[in-house]
Amino acid sequence: MTATVRKLYGECDWAEGPAYFPGGRYLVWSDAPNNRMLRYDETDGSVSVFRSPSNNANGNTVDRQGRLVTCEHGSRRVTRTEHDGTITVLADNYQGKRLNSPNDVVVKSDGSIWFTDPTYGIDNDYEGNRSESEIGASYVYRIDPQSGEIKVVCDDFIKPNGLAFSPDESLLYVVDTGRTHGAEHPAHMRVFDVSSGGGLSNGRVFADCTNGLFDGFRLDTEGRIWTSAGDGVHCYDPDGTLIGKILIPEVVANVCFGGPKRERLFICATTSLYSVRLFINGAKTF
Repeated sequence: MTATVRKLYGECDWAEGPAYFPGGRYLVWSDAPNNRMLRYDETDGSVSVFRSPSNNANGNTVDRQGRLVTCEHGSRRVTRTEHDGTITVLADNYQGKRLNSPNDVVVKSDGSIWFTDPTYGIDNDYEGNRSESEIGASYVYRIDPQSGEIKVVCDDFIKPNGLAFSPDESLLYVVDTGRTHGAEHPAHMRVFDVSSGGGLSNGRVFADCTNGLFDGFRLDTEGRIWTSAGDGVHCYDPDGTLIGKILIPEVVANVCFGGPKRERLFICATTSLYSVRLFINGAKTF
């Protein structure tokens, strides 16, 4: 099988958080250090500024109502952009203490919002604002769809990063990029069983990154994981076997599926946005 990688844009400092809107056939992604979000129009290939300033937005996703959900490093919060353009704050603290710098986010079919909160946006001023952590740790959180209550669902990560559900939502995969803060820390992806009530159990290591670090990732309809890495995109079988790579000439930060049939993989890689058409389809997340 052959596939052609296309470079779509190349003027970012750190491209992250791609989110595809099927109704408009466009992609929104973050350029965190430049404090902006960009928009790629799939119908004509044009790129424009979607939002600037963006509060150093990082991870993004689309909820089940077609609204943009964003992790903002600069404001240390998770927000939702409503259909009329207004912004709703979904989470900015835990038990009265400011979040660190929400990094990546996914929405489950029940409307619950799950996000990671490492310290990358407060470690320095590069993609946020240098500050001390008020919480003193980096957790994975769940926002209840009815009450809006924020709960810690996992508290034993060093630096939780990308996360995604399996197609049937019975599993949650979460990356730990703790290696950025010490050679003794993890550079792996873990997987958890998800209960009907939203709890996690049976956490175990799914895969160790073989080149650089995992970051953001998505799954296809067969449960394969397509994840960012140091040399491109790595594809893992559901049993944890590395079965292939898409080599990219820049460090990859995040990916998402798009296109009319979710057959196009969009790749955010350091300075650039790439895409590749595949013979598989991304799992539906909206």
